[in-house]
Amino acid sequence: MKKIALIIGAGPAGLTAALELLRRSDITPIVLEADTQVGGISRTVNHLGNRIDIGGHRFFSKSDWVMNWWKEILPVQTDSAGLVRISYQNKSREVDVAPMVGADPDRAMLLRGRLSRIYYLRRFFDYPIKLSATTLGNLGPVRVLKIGVSYAWARLFPRKIERSLEDFLVNRFGRQLYLTFFKDYTEKVWGVPCHEISAEWGAQRIKGLSVSSALKHALRKLLGLEQKTVNTSLIERFLYPKFGPGQMWEEVANQVRDKGGKIHFEHLVRSLILDNGRVTGVRALDVSTGREIEFACDYVFSTMPVRDLVRGMNDVPAEVREVAEALPYRDFITVGLLAKKMRANPQSRSVNANNMPPDNWIYIQENDVKVGRLQIFNNWSPGMVADPSKVWMGLEYFCNEGDTLWAMSDDELKVLGKREMAKIGLLNEQDVEDAVVIRMPKAYPAYFGSYARFEVVREYLDCIQNLFPVGRNGMHRYNNQDHSMLTAKLAVDNILAGVTNKANIWAVNVDDDYHEEKCEKWAQDTGIKQGHLAEAS
Repeated sequence: MKKIALIIGAGPAGLTAALELLRRSDITPIVLEADTQVGGISRTVNHLGNRIDIGGHRFFSKSDWVMNWWKEILPVQTDSAGLVRISYQNKSREVDVAPMVGADPDRAMLLRGRLSRIYYLRRFFDYPIKLSATTLGNLGPVRVLKIGVSYAWARLFPRKIERSLEDFLVNRFGRQLYLTFFKDYTEKVWGVPCHEISAEWGAQRIKGLSVSSALKHALRKLLGLEQKTVNTSLIERFLYPKFGPGQMWEEVANQVRDKGGKIHFEHLVRSLILDNGRVTGVRALDVSTGREIEFACDYVFSTMPVRDLVRGMNDVPAEVREVAEALPYRDFITVGLLAKKMRANPQSRSVNANNMPPDNWIYIQENDVKVGRLQIFNNWSPGMVADPSKVWMGLEYFCNEGDTLWAMSDDELKVLGKREMAKIGLLNEQDVEDAVVIRMPKAYPAYFGSYARFEVVREYLDCIQNLFPVGRNGMHRYNNQDHSMLTAKLAVDNILAGVTNKANIWAVNVDDDYHEEKCEKWAQDTGIKQGHLAEAS
């Protein structure tokens, strides 16, 4: 009898696990997805032919395995064979590509130009910040002097212990630069002061940014030592599916089904059945029928939020339940606006009649509006917009379920989006022709509150031998989609090799060592061997 792997969630981690199991074993994956489509936060939402990428997903990884996996699903659309250079977050690499012969041009990844900038003081700044004449002119001599002095001070007298994100940023950029370009935006994203956010978030998400590197680059440029032959347009590129990230995961889902895997939509996992330190079944609510269904299983891959996973388990130690229940998340709203044109701005670098700038992302640093970031979907791929003469943009708002922003109606959010874009001078309200609102709960697992005690939750979950938390929410870790894929691959590796230690999975996207598992202690303290069915509240 074939073994069954229950996979909770049809995002990048869940679908990677499903396809890898089908390719490499005779284990049958059954994917339970609460939504009506695959992709999770990496899905593409289609609104009247205009597509939304929730949060923005550049296809870049340092992992050759990930890059080759993506290219196997969706080949790169190119006219020539050879190596091309792509980049992301101050990292770059070469990718081997070849022309698509006889393939469907719509089922492809494109090479797209990368440009992200900061919008602050109603002006555009390079991101990452460069010590260019534009930057210095936008800031003015007084701010530049303050930034220089505070950076020197931070280098001479750094904070000895980096407990918080504020410590991490001040040590690397100086207090004045931190206040100018990091504090307000970061607190807009996370909703709490930087001194309450773990320094671990900075170590994972702010890699490679360096004031000293910017100073060296500026000095070399001033002295004429920069290599003239470097074509920055070749460096600043990334891969992107023609119809957004969801296209990748829709293709993967098709392969999973073709190979015999199953995907059930609108199935909300409510509880896990535990027996003798293993999961023997999963209970899910079929939202479309209102019926509860029990699925027997040999393995479970969980990408659901850790808080909800622990809620669905009985006989959980009080400390574990307390920490899991208090784990913080940040929720996300995208307001899509379709506009005839944007306002002209001499700094926007627009070459379009509709004044659309060439950016993929624009980080909104202005503290008099709630919007945190702006995507211009036309620049991600021409396949994202139905009418290329229009500007299709996504305004990103960071919030918490139940707060003032989340409680606003869709119509109120559409009005807010138009008003804020007009307020900061990016468009006129009357030029907006259509709008849509997309809400994404638990988009970002957060690094404050009870996260400081997350180790006790991990230790407990690791003791359930056939349970594999993977992905962003499954591990309560701010992973990119390639990290999530790697956690799923390693979980499959472990199953096929008979490895029960999950340290290699938790090591993805982490630099620090983890303590040894304490499964024997949990078994003694919790009675985990006495299986129970727990109903999530």
